Amino acid sequence: MTTDNMFRTVLVANRGEIACRVIRTLRAMGIRSVAVYSNADAGARHVREADTAVRIGPAAAAQSYLSIEAIIRACQDTGAQAVHPGYGFLSENADFARALDAAGIAFIGPGSEALDVMGDKIRSKNHVAGYGVQVVPGIAEPGMTDDELIAAAPAVGFPLLIKPSAGGGGKGMQAVERPEDLPAALSTARRVAASAFGDGTLFLERLVTSPRHIEVQVLADAHGNVIHLGERECSLQRRHQKVIEEAPSPLLESLPDGEAVRAKIGEAACQAARSVHYTGAGTVEFLVSDDSPEEFFFMEMNTRLQVEHPVTEMVTGIDLVEWQVRIAAGELLTVGQDDVVLNGYAAEARVYAETPHRNFLPSSGEVVLLDEDGGLFTPVGRPGPQRTAVPGGGFQSQDVRIDSSLLPGLEISSDYDPMLSKVIAWGTDRKAALDKLDAALERYTVLGIDTNVEYLRLLINDDDVRAGRLDTTLIDRKMPELAFRDIGDTELMAAALRFWPGDAEAVEPGGEQGGGQTGPRSPWDNARGWRLGAPAPWRVSFGLPGGAMATVAITWQGEAGHALVRIDDGPEHEVRVLDSGTDGTGPDVIRLEVGDQQHTFAVGLSRPAHAAGRHRATRAGHVYVGSGGWSCGLEVLTRESRLVRVLAAVEREEGAADPEVRSPMPGTVVSVAVRDRDPVTAGQVLLSVEAMKMEHQLVAEVSGTVHITVATGDLVKADQVVATIHAAGTAAQDPAEERKEA
Repeated sequence: MTTDNMFRTVLVANRGEIACRVIRTLRAMGIRSVAVYSNADAGARHVREADTAVRIGPAAAAQSYLSIEAIIRACQDTGAQAVHPGYGFLSENADFARALDAAGIAFIGPGSEALDVMGDKIRSKNHVAGYGVQVVPGIAEPGMTDDELIAAAPAVGFPLLIKPSAGGGGKGMQAVERPEDLPAALSTARRVAASAFGDGTLFLERLVTSPRHIEVQVLADAHGNVIHLGERECSLQRRHQKVIEEAPSPLLESLPDGEAVRAKIGEAACQAARSVHYTGAGTVEFLVSDDSPEEFFFMEMNTRLQVEHPVTEMVTGIDLVEWQVRIAAGELLTVGQDDVVLNGYAAEARVYAETPHRNFLPSSGEVVLLDEDGGLFTPVGRPGPQRTAVPGGGFQSQDVRIDSSLLPGLEISSDYDPMLSKVIAWGTDRKAALDKLDAALERYTVLGIDTNVEYLRLLINDDDVRAGRLDTTLIDRKMPELAFRDIGDTELMAAALRFWPGDAEAVEPGGEQGGGQTGPRSPWDNARGWRLGAPAPWRVSFGLPGGAMATVAITWQGEAGHALVRIDDGPEHEVRVLDSGTDGTGPDVIRLEVGDQQHTFAVGLSRPAHAAGRHRATRAGHVYVGSGGWSCGLEVLTRESRLVRVLAAVEREEGAADPEVRSPMPGTVVSVAVRDRDPVTAGQVLLSVEAMKMEHQLVAEVSGTVHITVATGDLVKADQVVATIHAAGTAAQDPAEERKEA
């Protein structure tokens, strides 16, 4: 039931999966939605799904998604009566809420008092401590300089945690073990915080070892009603960024008095909300001792929707976005505390564009294949998954929900956060939920960019994770133990056979020959290796990640789908293609029988490999192969690119004296730690590149004299040379000349 004041048009001041998720609820409520987008997001999914979309500026967030003036102008141009901020960007910005109010536009979130107090972590800690809520020991005073923080650090004690006062999502947080590491860590944290949130204010906390991260979801209206919807456990984190989230907490579920502890921590969260006259949906985060679960320390209150809100929706059946909108429109919260029942268990995994086995470097590129619900891997003749609606979800398939920003052909850039989607599963108990989440991730396929899906599956199948033995440092400890899958012969066969010219354009023996004739059935125009006498193998060479190469040779056997396949100088395999696409012009699935085993792979081509012509796989481009959550990109090598790889391998074996330092991804140079022509030692940090709101330090591989070819603020491409190190006694080129050549 709605009030007479319900909004007719709402602008969503965000992007990605959260914008899509908010738009779905607005559509279900019969409210017109307005999307905003930057130049980089013109083809984004949220732009397509909204009723109206407005371009608000260039790719840089400061000139688009963080521009208060641009957002308000878009509201005025489209008649939007309210703004939903999503999370991140301006979602916790009190100045934004005040500017909207001045313009007569409703902010779907709390009032400025709550934003002022809780949006500033320093102020919020001091505020709740005044209400008797226990907080983590530390120093939290506004406006402290690096020197003042360094002077205060001994009183806090080491190890300690540097935290930005503004923002969230773990951005800018730095753990510091030793006093001598503090100055550099403060510089990095302040720079990241200023870039991500427009505020570089920092504070220090004692680093609590082996903590559990438990947060409580609250809902409050403007009529004095405040309830909590239970807790979420978010202890599985990497770099202070949540990766797997669950509801309810396995810690509380394991306690004999778990319900009493839940009521206690829930009431503490509600009291924090009441203290600032909170309205809307909010989350109060606590650190909880694994040894003494009855003790919990307030960390912060997030005055917005959380990334992990779907797990709460799955176990309560309550659409949090719908209640955000209704409360902002002045409606009464009709759900009482006694009405909240936690039904079953839910777990969420965040899918990121990153390469876990390369220190989680951000990934970018084009989505050449997208199969988020496993439809490609449904055997012919079997029905697909049954779908039913879920609160705010894209769809539910056997108790699985996908919240996604992805589209086939979408270009993933390095301008924004690398999160692509979220996979959420519900079960009657924790084991059932994790089993369903694992099965959903096994079916989840994105080709064209690197993702962390395989990594997520390894995590949720870890013995400690399954047993609920969690803490916020578990992922870092587990990383060296995780066994990532390497590309093998079967994957190479799939890549080659899916685009083998003979598979798509067969010429039967006895077809038209000679006479200079060519055409679809002419052996002279056939790439399968036809020749007078025995057929010659058809070959394709692939460049593997890490610089290695492999050549696949295929010989047609005459019977449909049968071939002999050899990889490099290895043994010959008899392979039967059971199922494959027929035109080779796009991504597809191939099913192979190798020996007595069958294998299924998704295979796709990047755009360069779609060049016109018959023999597509012999042209430059990339082939992507994936199955079971694992995926890999292979470069289709030309003669020239093969030679480049051969020479690079020779240089690696010989140990080149003057190695080049290259940026592993596109991004912005945010700091240069050395001066040109400085002597450096192996392992020394040279500069930092920021991509997808994360900083990556580039270090010297060998000792020598460094020559820097970039400056702070420069935009760099993936694999671009940013520095060269000359060993003693070698000639050095002037860096200005190197910049000219670059």
